[in-house]
Formats: sequence, structure tokens, C-alpha cells
Amino acid sequence: MLLQLNIQNFALIEFLEVNFSDGFSTITGETGAGKSLILGALGLIQGKRAENRLVPKNGKKCIVEGIFKIDKYDLKNFFDTQELDYSDEILIRRELSTTGKSRAFINDELVNLATLSFLAEKLIDIHSQHQTLEITQTDFQFKVLDALSNTQKEIQTYKIGFLKYQKEVSKYNKLLGDKAQLQKEHDFNKHLFLELQESNLQVNEQKILEEELDILGSTEQIQHQLSFALEGFTSEQVGVLDQLYVIKTALQKIAPIAPSYSEIHKRIESLCIELDDIQSQTQNQLDNLDTDPEKLTKVSERLQHIYALQKKHGLNSITQLLELQDELEEKTQLSQNIDKHLKNQQSIIKNLEEKLDKLCKQIHQKRKKSLPVLVKNLEEILHQLGMNNAHFNPKLTLSNTFNKFGKSDFELLFSANKGREFDTLKNVASGGELSRIVLAIKIILSRHIALPTIIFDEIDTGVSGEIAGKMANLLSQMGKSQQVFSITHLPQIAAKGTRQYKVYKQDNAQFTSTHLKTLSKKERIHEIAEMIGGKKLTQAALSHAESLLCSAATPK
Repeated sequence: MLLQLNIQNFALIEFLEVNFSDGFSTITGETGAGKSLILGALGLIQGKRAENRLVPKNGKKCIVEGIFKIDKYDLKNFFDTQELDYSDEILIRRELSTTGKSRAFINDELVNLATLSFLAEKLIDIHSQHQTLEITQTDFQFKVLDALSNTQKEIQTYKIGFLKYQKEVSKYNKLLGDKAQLQKEHDFNKHLFLELQESNLQVNEQKILEEELDILGSTEQIQHQLSFALEGFTSEQVGVLDQLYVIKTALQKIAPIAPSYSEIHKRIESLCIELDDIQSQTQNQLDNLDTDPEKLTKVSERLQHIYALQKKHGLNSITQLLELQDELEEKTQLSQNIDKHLKNQQSIIKNLEEKLDKLCKQIHQKRKKSLPVLVKNLEEILHQLGMNNAHFNPKLTLSNTFNKFGKSDFELLFSANKGREFDTLKNVASGGELSRIVLAIKIILSRHIALPTIIFDEIDTGVSGEIAGKMANLLSQMGKSQQVFSITHLPQIAAKGTRQYKVYKQDNAQFTSTHLKTLSKKERIHEIAEMIGGKKLTQAALSHAESLLCSAATPK
């Protein structure tokens, strides 16, 4: 439910703030007063594209805000998924800069237009010519049928299952398409796989071998330098260790005299221990130095084999070769067992088909049961709206294949005149007839599901007299279960609203601006009287307007 609308700097609207009530409300005003601007501002809240020409060039940004009550729409999961704070009342805001940049907010949190559009679709529905044509589409007709048959839960379960079914069918078709190619490449893939498998590659092998090759290729140099280093440790005249031991002995004698001497002694002692350990390790390196020429040959040959494999497959590391080995093994096994995999996939698909088929039959039966109710309600409402010869002949059949609607095919055939054959709405219903059918469907839907706030933009075009009064009654009844607005030029409908709003223009010295205000009872009488007899008010028009308001206030 739309509680409040605030608009700033949008085309001719400098500032507007209006509170709305529940039930059925009407919006009136002269042609050109700016009703389309109000709808355009609401369109921004719906996430529609903004036109730069509607944003004033005064340097101020355009702001449109709508406060909605959403407790009836079961939207907590949506807010959780989008990581938005939920409350029963929310604020939607759209901002447009003079440069055309647009930003959208839900409860002051920045969101993208896709998120805004998804939410707004649940909250507000502006009836337009596009929506009138929507009724001719199969998707919309199934939506109406499923609302009456209460199959929403089954449909949701079906959609999840159907998506899984489509994935498994795609997997089967891919296997089938791959079969010939896999079998063709089987021998070659197997040869490559066995070559890699027999090479017995290890993850860090290349790095270890390259280091080992460097050592084996520099044995004489390493041996010479290690021997020279050892001589530096133990030479009788200049041996580092011998000199340190002399220093250590000298300091040991004075260490007890003062802590500072003791500290120096300890540090020298530590150096002796460390250098002694280094000397031992150096000796070990020299003792263990491998000078075997045959090993050098083996390491070199092994590395050349690895390099050759990498070059052959266009790869740069053993890790990539091992990944290729796994891939070739998988392809080889798959080609060997392709028929088994296909058979298994067929079994999975058949199991899913049986479950979906059972569910589709349940959905179909519920739909079939609700069809007479849909036809009866539609024809009753349309007869009230002056379409006395309107009749529907729905065709609901069980299909042989699954589709996004289940396993049903549906056509809502229509005839508006006696003696005429039934045909699709697209082929036989006029624009005026489609508008009335849409109204009838919206009324029926409002009895079964929580619809968003609906704004009918001149749905009464081409209607007058007694039919206008009946349309007003139907809109009023619809308003008992939800919030409904009707932009109208008919006094009968204007009078039926529990509230009436007027769109008007106002001039000052600098510019013309559009405004929207709530009319008092006295103002409503004058406004409806003008709709009846024109600007020049007569007592007869005022009396007629007052009687319409009194009649509207009297329960039917």
C-alpha cells in the first residue's frame, strides 16, 4: 500500500507531498494538468528509465520518494537475500542529477535498478495500454488461472524440478554429442595418457632435478671451495676456530671479575659453538659430495624427458602435465564407458520425468476444476460493464511435453457478440473490450491473492451512463480488499472514491507548476459539478454532484 508520495524538481513539479489512504481513491483534473507527470514519477520508483528532459536545469537534483506498507506481501526473504533491513514500512527513493545520473535506494541503502524493479513490481501496478495487451499473452492467462486454482506452491515445485530436468537432458545430449568424437580420439588419448602415466611424474621433481644438475655439473669447483673453507677454520697459523679459542680462554680468566666481562665471554663462547657447527656441516657437505658421472647422465636424461613432454603438449610445468594426465584419463575412461553413462543418464531423466508428470497432472486437474469459476466470474463482471453478449470458451488440454507452465496448453477463447465464433482475445477483442476484461480479471485476482497497489489510468474511456456507475461500484468493491486508484474524467467514478485527489496547474510570475491535493467534501462537489457541466457551475450541476457523493457514501 502506498502511504505517501514525495516529488521534488520533476518537470513542472517543484515540490509535492501527498498522503494516501487504503481503499478506492480517484484522481481528477483537466487534460494537460499533469496527471501523466504523477504517473511518470511513480514510474521512476518502479525502476523505469528516466528522461533527461523531465529533470529541471536549475542545478537541483530530482527526488521521488514513496513510502509503502508491505506487511501483506511476504517479502522478508527478498530483503534477506538482498541483505537489506526489513520493516513493515519502507522508503523507496530515486534520485536524478541534472547530468542524467540516476541512483536508487531502499530504506536509504543504495541498490541497483534491477533490485528496485523487482521490489516495485510487487508494490505498485500502473495499468497501461501495454498491460491491456498483456492479457492476450499465454503467460498472463496462466497466471490468472493459477491464482484461481491455488497452484502456486505446486508451480514453484515444478519450476525447480523442471530446471533440474532441463540440466540433466542437456547433460545427456552433450554425452550423446561427445560419443562419436570420444570414441574417435580414444586410441590417441589412451596413448598420451599411458606415456604420461609411465613417466611417473612427481609434483616438485623438476625443481629438485634442476638443483641436483647444477650441483653435479659443478662438483670440482664445489669440492675446491669447501676444502678451502675448511682450511680457514683449522689452519695452524690463521685458523678461525683456533684464534677464537685463544680469545675465549683469555676472556674466561676475567669473566668472574665483572658482569660486563662475563657477557663478552658468553658471546665469544656462542660464536665458538656456532662456528664449530658450521665447520662440521661444511665437512659433511664435502664428505657427501656426489661425484658420480653416471648420476649426472641420469639426471640430465630425466630432465630432458620432462622438457620434451612439456614441449610436446605446449605446457610449462609438471603440475600442468599432471592435470593433463588426469584429463586424458577421464576422457579415456569416459569413452570406454560412454554407453554406460548414457544409460545411467537416461535413468535419471526418466525418474525426473515420472515425478514431474505426476505433479503436472495434479496441477492440470486443479486448473481444470477452476475454469468454470473463472468463466462465470468473468462473464458476470463483463455483463455488469455492458458486455451482455461476452462469453468465454477456455481450451485447457494436457500436453505431451513439458513446458514452463507444466504440461498444459491453454487458450482463453472469446466472443463479444451473438452468432460469432470464438477466437483468441488478440484476434477478436477491441481495445475497449480488452480494457474491461483486464478490469474484470484484476477484480477476480484481488479476491484470491494480495495484489500491489493498482492505478487505473482512464480505464473508463468510452464508458458512460449506467455502465459508468456499475464500473464505479466494481472499483469500489475492489478497494475493499486492496488499495486502488482511478484516474478518471467520469463524475460517477470520481464520486465513488473514499478520497478524491485533484491534479492542477498554478501560475506565478516566474513559472507554471503542477500540484496534487486532497479535496474536501465541498471541493469534491465543485470538482464533480465541473465534470458534469463545465466551468460555469449551475445549481443543477451542484445538486447532481452532491447526490452522486451521497449515493456513493450509501452502502449498496
